Amino acid sequence: MVAVTDTRANSNYDIVIVGGGMVGISLALLLRAQRPWKILVVEAQELAVSDSPVSGAYSSSFDARSTALSWSSRNIYQSIAVWPQLKRHLAAIAQIHVSDRGHAGLTRIDAADANVDALGYVVENQWLGSVLLNQLAETDIQLLGSAGVETIVPLAAGMCLGVQQSDQDLQTIDAKLVVIADGAGSSTSKKLGIQSQSSTYGQTGIIANISLEKPHGGVAYERFTDQGPMALLPLTDFKGRPRSALVWTQPSEMAESLMAADEQSFLEQLQTRFGYRLGRFKQLGERVAYPLALTTATEQMRRHLVVMGNAAHSLHPVAGQGFNLSLRDAATLANSLAQAGEAIGDLAVLQQYQQQQAADQRNTVLFSDSLPKLFGLSSSVIALGRNSGLLAMDLIPSLRNSFARFGMGMATREPGHG
Repeated sequence: MVAVTDTRANSNYDIVIVGGGMVGISLALLLRAQRPWKILVVEAQELAVSDSPVSGAYSSSFDARSTALSWSSRNIYQSIAVWPQLKRHLAAIAQIHVSDRGHAGLTRIDAADANVDALGYVVENQWLGSVLLNQLAETDIQLLGSAGVETIVPLAAGMCLGVQQSDQDLQTIDAKLVVIADGAGSSTSKKLGIQSQSSTYGQTGIIANISLEKPHGGVAYERFTDQGPMALLPLTDFKGRPRSALVWTQPSEMAESLMAADEQSFLEQLQTRFGYRLGRFKQLGERVAYPLALTTATEQMRRHLVVMGNAAHSLHPVAGQGFNLSLRDAATLANSLAQAGEAIGDLAVLQQYQQQQAADQRNTVLFSDSLPKLFGLSSSVIALGRNSGLLAMDLIPSLRNSFARFGMGMATREPGHG
């Protein structure tokens, strides 16, 4: 277990990160790689270090949830020495196969198009979290688990947080900079009057792992249908059986029916919508459903404050860009603060960070929002246009390369990587 930090004996920090999930811990490690700041991570859940990354005893489960990592995310994790450990249990995406069901348009994007050994990687969240937390335990970054921020008050030179841990008394913590990364619907942001703008898609995302008859060969399938997009992402084998991670977008009423269906009926409907490129679907894992919406914070920055991760922007999952954008935000923020000297909470420093990431955020949000809408339109004219685009991409290498570079997070400057 992670040792409990006694913040009452040590209540002044350079940076406090509210949220010890994958984004929060990644940011803490990126910050530590830059300068010896005094950093505290506050997390609502209990934080535990596993010995599995060291012992090699990591054991997956068939139902493990997963995250798609872009090439830029690989570079970021390489910069903080996380990648060598992380790559032991992940599936490389060698090709992306994009098609429009019922139409001729399709394209295949290969890693060779972008001169890389993989377009991206799919990693189980349990493994990613375990590696990050164990890496954090090797540093002097302090952790406070099972804790929540009850109050947060701006000061002249920072922020004052009232933090409650389990049944202990309220603790007062001061920080020059607070980073809020406690997820969508951030309760900490709301305490400061930072609201979120949300636009619902009227759709539900169904996530489950699927056992396959044929090996996936490292191919990620993005299939657009009249009911919504579906993706099948390559996963590592489970007990010698190939499997993929399904993200299936459906109108909400149809999703309810699919969630209520038995395993055989669900797989039959999935087979009908996807086809037989991977043979017959053999086994269905645990299903999780959630309503889809584009949610963005009305503010991402104030003096001594930054909002990050899903608390800042929560995207449609069709393009798999949400976590990768957040990781690029984190890397850019760490670089900006490293150049700020002691002025890490100054408005000008944080404005510079936001300006550096503005184009990346705008383009990624627009791409993730527009793609499902474009392929969801039934107009024959629009269908002809989008399928002509897919066919052109399949025939013209430069178009495929541009699309691949955007998906890998290489369309804008990568922080710290040229």
